[in-house]
Amino acid sequence: MHLLLLSSSTLHGQPYLAYARQAIVAHVPEGATVAFVPYALADHDAYAAKVAEALNPLGMSVVGVHTARDPRGVLDAADAVFVGGGNTFRLLATLQRTGLLPVIRERVRDRLPYVGSSAGTNLACPTIRTTNDMPIVEPDGFAALGLVPFQINAHFLDADPASTHMGETREERLRQFLEENDVPVLAMREGAWLRVSNGAAELGGSAGARLLRRGEPSAELAEGADLSGLLVSPARFDA
Repeated sequence: MHLLLLSSSTLHGQPYLAYARQAIVAHVPEGATVAFVPYALADHDAYAAKVAEALNPLGMSVVGVHTARDPRGVLDAADAVFVGGGNTFRLLATLQRTGLLPVIRERVRDRLPYVGSSAGTNLACPTIRTTNDMPIVEPDGFAALGLVPFQINAHFLDADPASTHMGETREERLRQFLEENDVPVLAMREGAWLRVSNGAAELGGSAGARLLRRGEPSAELAEGADLSGLLVSPARFDA
């Protein structure tokens, strides 16, 4: 499989996908037709146009799967698939309803390059249980694509020691997940991405990440960290 999993699509002060352009160009074949999955946002046409505006100058053409009477045909004809960010619950529920979830899984396991951003990155995990999103719709279960055997938390925020907010930090919420599920969680800050190819996984971008495991202290990860060992970690969901 060939995966490029972005923690976010946009960094402050930069255009959409600008920070990850080089990574996308290296990941997606030159002149590729990219099947875009817009279901994490409500306005599919506007979302697809935004992606096309970002990818067309890179020599790629974008086709929204929502525009075809047979979305499976768009995926079958594509050279890559990009699943955009937004609300992960809405994304998963729509893919379940349209029957596209297993289609994407099969095509990507058959080596179709996959790019995910935020919700699209969450979707690559065994489940969407470590999303930050509000459940604005109720999907038929939380099982996702399972392209990697561990969980990812996108947009990870470090605790601010100067903050007066008394609620749980992001890490505390992820620790609560680990109390119920013995599955590694890769918490990627905005500006980080994970590249998976040919059985190897490497952390990219400039923001770094944190790896959380049950019963272990958090491990800080920098750009270039080899995370290939996570690809053989069995996912154990206890609840």
